Amino acid sequence: MPETSAPAPRDDSPEDSRRERLRQTFDEDAELYDRARPGYPAELYDDLAELAGARPGSRVLEVGCGTGQATVPLARRGCRITAVEAGPSMAAVARRNLAGAPEVEVVTAAFESWPLPAEPYDTVLVVTAFHWIDPAVRVPKAADALRAGGALAVVRTQHVRGGTEEFFVEVQRCYERFDPETEPGTRPPTAAEVGNADHAEEVARSGRFRPTVFRRYEHDVTYTTPQYLDVLRTYSGHRALPEAARRGLLDSIAELIDGRYGGRVTKRYLIELGVSRRR
Repeated sequence: MPETSAPAPRDDSPEDSRRERLRQTFDEDAELYDRARPGYPAELYDDLAELAGARPGSRVLEVGCGTGQATVPLARRGCRITAVEAGPSMAAVARRNLAGAPEVEVVTAAFESWPLPAEPYDTVLVVTAFHWIDPAVRVPKAADALRAGGALAVVRTQHVRGGTEEFFVEVQRCYERFDPETEPGTRPPTAAEVGNADHAEEVARSGRFRPTVFRRYEHDVTYTTPQYLDVLRTYSGHRALPEAARRGLLDSIAELIDGRYGGRVTKRYLIELGVSRRR
């Protein structure tokens, strides 16, 4: 996908000073995360097989597997997976979800300090977690984990314009009231405005991969009010708010959805797969 001339700010670009604290928030309620977070479209897994070699029998290292939202579908497709997850509670839920998959091992460890096994992998997969890994480590260590010709596959997600568009305009008033870091007038970007040059350039700088190939999918998910509030409760930025501010924000959002949108809103996600083959 070509880079746009003025890429929109991404959802997945935490400040270095806050990265470690924010990524720890996901382990605070792993059951909620497992219940609330949406899955990924089937086309993504087809492209992982075609572009990244994640096929039956292939050895896949998944970094930051969470509770297994992507691991379970890959296991069903016959991949042999080592899934590394830093959060003990998240890893425990992932093991439960993968109890019937003997070819999957879930390891509780931070990827940065986890010792790589001697046998290289066919695919290193990172789904909605790449931005939480130390930037000095993530690409070089992924290359170290791969065989020659193996693939680094990174999936990123972004909220984009679409779905119940007017709701996402109106809801900014709730954020401006309760979250002082909210910029006035913030709006979701269009999918075309979301760039990917940052990732392509980071991988290229390592000198260890061929050019990155991208595939994009726009995915609409409809939520009831309770479901939408549950999703928001899994986001690190919301969890990091002071208790009173978070409660006020969620209450005001619930009132808006119930009062003006009949208790149901649709959110559009841009899901992007970037695949880079190791030299």
